[in-house]
Amino acid sequence: MSIELTRNFSIIAHIDHGKTTLSDRLLETTQTITQRQQKDQLLDSMDLERERGITIKSHPVTMKYPGEDGKMYQLNLLDTPGHVDFSYEVSRSLAACEGALLLVDAAQGVEAQTVANMNLAQEANLFVIPVINKIDLPNADVDAVKKQLEDILAIPAEEAIEASAKMGIGVKEILEAVIARIPAPVQPEDEILRASVFDSLFDTYRGVVSYVRVMTGEVRRGTRIRMMATGKTYEVKEVGVFTPKQEARDTLRAGDVGYLIANMKSSTEVKIGDTITDSRNSAETPLPGFKEIQPMVFSGIYPVTTDDFEQLKLAMGKLQINDAAFSYQAESSMALGFGFRCGFLGLLHMEIVQERLRREFNMDVISTYPGVIYKVKKTDGEFVEVDNPTYLPEPQHIEEILEPTVKAYIMTPNDYIGDMMKLVAEKRGELLNTETLDATRVLLTAILPLNEILVDFNDRLKSMTRGYGSMDYEHADYKPGKLVKMDILIAGESVDAFSVIVHRDKAEYRGRHLAAKLKEVIPQQLFTVAIQATIGGKIIARESITAMRKNVTAKCYGGDISRKRKLLEKQKEGKKKMKAIGRVNIPQDAFIKVLKSGD
Repeated sequence: MSIELTRNFSIIAHIDHGKTTLSDRLLETTQTITQRQQKDQLLDSMDLERERGITIKSHPVTMKYPGEDGKMYQLNLLDTPGHVDFSYEVSRSLAACEGALLLVDAAQGVEAQTVANMNLAQEANLFVIPVINKIDLPNADVDAVKKQLEDILAIPAEEAIEASAKMGIGVKEILEAVIARIPAPVQPEDEILRASVFDSLFDTYRGVVSYVRVMTGEVRRGTRIRMMATGKTYEVKEVGVFTPKQEARDTLRAGDVGYLIANMKSSTEVKIGDTITDSRNSAETPLPGFKEIQPMVFSGIYPVTTDDFEQLKLAMGKLQINDAAFSYQAESSMALGFGFRCGFLGLLHMEIVQERLRREFNMDVISTYPGVIYKVKKTDGEFVEVDNPTYLPEPQHIEEILEPTVKAYIMTPNDYIGDMMKLVAEKRGELLNTETLDATRVLLTAILPLNEILVDFNDRLKSMTRGYGSMDYEHADYKPGKLVKMDILIAGESVDAFSVIVHRDKAEYRGRHLAAKLKEVIPQQLFTVAIQATIGGKIIARESITAMRKNVTAKCYGGDISRKRKLLEKQKEGKKKMKAIGRVNIPQDAFIKVLKSGD
């Protein structure tokens, strides 16, 4: 099909604004799928995506649509993940498009992620078509949403298309707007092959399937290609498009979106955002925007029973084949045995990986408290990156510790602005500015340490605002902080599984809380066990587990008191000796209880 009749577009929206439902309706209207193939959330292939109503993996699809002008158009829809953890994949998908449909819920209006997605689309120089979805809802307020589009996003209200993806209202108008308003791909200046990889997946029988947008030139079966980031060359075995299943074609030309299969055995060989070129007639420079995906959150994952270690290793290898952003390396803990130190893009990514380990591989796992990468400046001027408290240098060798921060956009109703400011302050955040969006809502912009928002920030934001608040964030710079390593000693021995890097002001509270929790879950021993939270050599919190005591004087009926004293002294000596040589055996379920409680 000629490049003038091709349109490449994406759908961007806040979570649960109807993105997947609209893509279902577009597939139906263009008759890309038959009535027999139709099912809800068609482009969401994982059960996990269907259950949670979120898109985890990008799903492109090619549709044919006859326009009102009588011409047959090829529409390439690039469905994108909606969560901030996958923002790099979203940016690569948007770079492969010329336009985007910005979906806004008619009942909920513009949310924090809507603003963030709009910014991504503007950075990619896309033409944005606003769509007000769910107009059939009884509490839909279309006029208010149009005003928000003008006030918050600076989009003229008359450009907005009113629709209901569920009821099929306005779908034809959306397709016509895509043809009329989104420009066709630019005519290539030369015939040298340049194709951008915006996603990939692993097929057990065919190897790695790369999702590509061809910018210039063409690629066909037998073409020798070179990956510009790695420099490796491969032979193309198959090219094709998604309809939405993979359909082989002879050639992918400039402007086309499809897939490419070469003899790649692992998804680590293909990097998202990389440029594919012809190995004989290569492009001089790659397409802009490529960067290595770096994990932001780290956590230890261990099998509940140590016998499952090999099985877990196998499961993680299979997961990484499909998900190149997930990284892992073996590590051992005195407390938890053999396991893995895993890197994730964010908390949702971590949750998804753990859930997939449980579902797809039937693995029962325990994860340690999530942490981030700290940059440590040593006294000799050297910088080291630390993702595990165990590897933090000794305090005398540390000049300062830098922690990663995020720029957070928090949208909240006016009534809860005080609570939000309090929450930001509690999480060591710095409020940059407050912007009134309309009569009922405010947008707060704040800089927050990434470590502080990992666990409960979003939950607390939702509960404080009765579910009306929303948040989105982007990664910012590293900033120095008063950070220290807190160790937990049980009977004088450090337990590495509970070591954490915390802010000095919060260390005492955290130490007390953890010590109290451990006192509840560690069983009594025959001697008194001290649980201590320490920073360096200083004890900041302590709890004691009292000893189990046998009543040694039970057999004494009356008689001289000195006999009872003698027995009690003998018992005391025995306990002292036991304390000197005794070890505390912490049961596995004690670790599970403490780590699952979020400490």
